[in-house]
Amino acid sequence: MVIISFILINVSVSNPLFMSSSPQLLTDPFLQLPTETGVRVVWFTEFAGSRHTVNYGDDLNHTAVATTIKLSRTREDRNSKVGKQTEDGEIYQKTTIRDIWRHEAEVNGLIPGKRVPYRVTSVQSDGQTVSSDTFTLASSPPAGTPLKILLTSDHQLMPMTPANLQKVAETVQRVDAVFAVGDLVNVPDRASEWFDDRRGVAFFPCLQGRASHEINKNGIKTVYTGGQLIQHAPLFPALGNHEVMGRFSMETDLKSQFSDPFPLAAAAQIYAQNAQELNPNNDPKVKQTWLKNNSFNTDTYEEIFTLPSSSTGGKKYYALTFGDVRLVVAYVTSIWRSPSLAANVKGKYRESEGDFHNPTEWGYGQHIFEPIKKGSTQYNWLEQELNSPEFKKAKYKVVMFHHPPHTLGENIVPAYTDPVQVIDRNIKSIRYEYPKQEDYIIRDVIPLLEAANVQLVFYGHSHLWNRFISNSGMHFLESSNVGNSYGAFIGDKQRNNIPIGYQEDYVATGDPNGLEPVVPTIDPLIDENGQPMPYIASNDITVFSIFDTGTGTVSSYRFDIAKGGEIIKFDEFKLKEST
Repeated sequence: MVIISFILINVSVSNPLFMSSSPQLLTDPFLQLPTETGVRVVWFTEFAGSRHTVNYGDDLNHTAVATTIKLSRTREDRNSKVGKQTEDGEIYQKTTIRDIWRHEAEVNGLIPGKRVPYRVTSVQSDGQTVSSDTFTLASSPPAGTPLKILLTSDHQLMPMTPANLQKVAETVQRVDAVFAVGDLVNVPDRASEWFDDRRGVAFFPCLQGRASHEINKNGIKTVYTGGQLIQHAPLFPALGNHEVMGRFSMETDLKSQFSDPFPLAAAAQIYAQNAQELNPNNDPKVKQTWLKNNSFNTDTYEEIFTLPSSSTGGKKYYALTFGDVRLVVAYVTSIWRSPSLAANVKGKYRESEGDFHNPTEWGYGQHIFEPIKKGSTQYNWLEQELNSPEFKKAKYKVVMFHHPPHTLGENIVPAYTDPVQVIDRNIKSIRYEYPKQEDYIIRDVIPLLEAANVQLVFYGHSHLWNRFISNSGMHFLESSNVGNSYGAFIGDKQRNNIPIGYQEDYVATGDPNGLEPVVPTIDPLIDENGQPMPYIASNDITVFSIFDTGTGTVSSYRFDIAKGGEIIKFDEFKLKEST
């Protein structure tokens, strides 16, 4: 046994934009997986260390010891903006493993409803000690506790994300939970996008008030730091397409790998044809690793977060009760492909002409990562969850997943279904059709949610704000414009590169699935004709939404970066309580 004595030096996590020789944590601590009497505390370092602990309680006199793992796939490459690398290839000239350790301690014995201070400490191998600032934690709130929950999405290192989350903190001060519906970063295996991108917009700094990004609007420069949110509140994410990495390589750049997922069924077919060469001993672990490395994976996401685990989906889809809310998180996303119909594009509607005779380079259209159609494992799990006692007795029933069922945005087209490959004779073209009547979300999932009396479906993906109400009164909210939008398509505004002459009719404008957008109830933006707009799709206006379980209301706020001034509540609606 090695006994290490140390002197406690209270050194806060330093700003990643400034290099320091003093010991430092890579992140502040954040909260995960609260239970009735406990909660997990997680933080990251770039050293393995020998002792990582959480001190908690009124006098910080209780200690919980952390377990440590090393992230297996975090890397940097020539395009990373990290450390001293300010230009492409300045430090990392090729894809390189970056060593990062994750520490997690389980704090138990908490009194429900009571918030207590805590602080984390890590010890380096040379005995130097570094601690975080002191924050507060609590166990899962009892039913009847009024909560304020941030609904957010699609951060993706967008320039206005720090401003967005800073305004959340200024408006709500401290949220009780964060529901983040995917696309947290751009390239999930690029470590700096999670921890310390030099541009000051990485995922954890933005949610911990440690970001530092300057925005220059109308000659006025303002530095935004994000908000100190997840040090005090648990984070519950969903998988978006930007949490999924494609085929693994240490030779190609990380963005290329992210853009190169391969359908698992196609990878399995290649494996079967070459099994003797690839795995002569028929080792199941070798097979599993090969299939993952040659299709797609969510390893980094799953290693970073501690989440409830479903029996069939693990961390990929799950459900939990938090106060009066039963939250159901589904894995509903597909690879994003370009809508371009150009001959050299591997897109959602066609293969590149140069790859016609090379199936290993096909993109297979906008293929779905995890099935959710009727009869699939995830669908069966969802059906079972919606019929569970925990779900049925919940005051508020909320379902969230990444891909939109209703939106004015671009990413809802084509239909959410398996691409139907059409190869013309002699391979003159390879194209993909997406039968609208087979949209799995609309055909299979939404009827389940309607029958279960779900009050709110929350989603993202299209980088805008809009909302809808079904005939039964179920609310649909897309609040994914943190300040970067690809537009809303309504009236004369049409989606780009809609195929003409295909078998399917791809909807160019409006919600393809037939609902009319709801005009904000308090202070909508006004268009050039003086009419209220049922959406926000601006690159100057950042939007966030807060679910207040005490009143049952969902309120949406906007902040105009260019104009500054006050934060404006522009919409509010109330969920009908379950009976």
